[in-house]
This record gives sequence, structure tokens and C-alpha cells, in this order.
Amino acid sequence: MRRSLLLLTVVLGLVGGALPAGATTHERVRPLAQAHAHNDYDHPRPLFDALDQGFTSVEADIYLVGTELLVAHDPEDLDPARTLSTLYLDPLRDRVVRNHGAVYLGHRDFQLLIDIKTEGESTYAALDTLLRAPRYAFLWTAFRHGRVRHGAVTAVVSGNRPRATMEAQPTRVAFYDGRIANPTDLGPGSDARLTPLVSDNWTTLFTWRGVGAMPAAERARLRAIVRTAHRAGQRVRFWETPDASGAARDAVWRELVAAHVDHLNTDDLAGLAEFLRQSVR
Repeated sequence: MRRSLLLLTVVLGLVGGALPAGATTHERVRPLAQAHAHNDYDHPRPLFDALDQGFTSVEADIYLVGTELLVAHDPEDLDPARTLSTLYLDPLRDRVVRNHGAVYLGHRDFQLLIDIKTEGESTYAALDTLLRAPRYAFLWTAFRHGRVRHGAVTAVVSGNRPRATMEAQPTRVAFYDGRIANPTDLGPGSDARLTPLVSDNWTTLFTWRGVGAMPAAERARLRAIVRTAHRAGQRVRFWETPDASGAARDAVWRELVAAHVDHLNTDDLAGLAEFLRQSVR
């Protein structure tokens, strides 16, 4: 911990007050604890568009190409200039330095969800090495010898993540995205020190898509999932929730907020930000 603080102090002195390209000078936007940017890299300004709306969780898909970790949804979209470092790690580092150890001033919780698209073991090995590099090491929430030490950013690995490899590491700077349907990932059989987040496809767990009232049995199941996760110290996220603007999406979002789901998944940054800000008025 002392080493991380010393490194952050040194970096603060080196970086000074310069703003990176794409950054905004207005960083006092109120952070939205439940806002998750799905496929964030598809926006015109990856990361920055989400930050401007107050999002506290962003998602990046990665491919290992040679020795580089490239960000894209599909292989045909790969661009050597769009690396995990250039789109996410460098801007997050600069922002954390400017904000004295946080992505948002006065708000410590920020999640970088990294979805591995290529072979799990080799891609995770490259990712682990990159995250531990001295340039970035001070950023992360870390697991060290049985304890979690919170940092400015929590990296969570989804997709082709190698559970056994991650579980065996005595020190880790990334965490495992579990599945709600897997009893070893959710609840009493799980370990939040490895799996602080559980996610799943909404359409495989629920039939309701926001039209009409949510069936009572499905509402009860949703709330039971969240209670089970929270008792184990875990956060909950669903993907494939309705995302087209309209009454159905708002109805689903209202149920998710009422159930205390931790991350609401969207491609519509402004739409979710407006919804969440109105819901707390």
C-alpha cells in the first residue's frame, strides 16, 4: 500500500495539470453509482463520453493480437491504434492522478469491466502483466494474500476468463465476473474476494421485457438474486435488458432500481443518466 501511495505521489508530480486529448475540464459531474456503459468503446469518445455522463462502470472487449491487447467488438473491427492502454488505461491513469487518487473527486468506486474475446489463458496473462506495469499498478483494487485493498479502479474480467488461474494467484489486480446461474459464483458458495460481480443474460432468467406489469414471481426472483449477492458482498449486473428508448425500457429500469441492482447496462449513455437523475429527485 505504501509503495502504491509513493508511486501515486511521484506520478502526481510528473503529470501536473495538463489535460489529455479528449478529456473535459468539467470533472465535477455527479457520479451515478448504478450506471454501466456496455460496449463503451463504440461511442465517439470511448471512456470520456461515459465519464461526462457520470458513469461509474465501463466495459471494453479485448483481443490479444501478437503482444498487444486491442479493443473491439468483432475481429473485423480491430485497429492497432485502439489498444486497451490508449483507450482506457492511460486516460484513467491521467484522471486519477489529477483527481488525487480517484476517477471522480470524492467518489472512490469505479469499475473497468474487461471482456476477453480471445483464448483465456494467454490473453489473461498479457492483461495481468499490463495491469501490473509500474505505469498503472497504483490504479487498481488488489487482492494480496487473502485481503482486498481498494484502489481508484476495480478491474473485473469477463468473457473467456481463466477461473482456476485467477483463483490460484496469491496477488491479483483483477477480479472474476461470475454468473448468476452458477452456484459456485453466486451466494454462500462464492468468494467476493475473487468474484465481487455476478452478471447474466436477462433474457435467460426472466421472460418479462417491460410490457405490462412484471410477474410477481419474476420480481420475487430478481430481488432474491440481489439479496443473495449482497449478503455475500457481491454486486449484480444483467445484460440484454431492453435498451430502446421508451416505456418498456423505463419499466425494466425502474424494477432494477427498486431491487437495488448495482449496475444498469446500457448503450444509451444520456438516456440512462437522465433516468437515474430523475429517479432520485
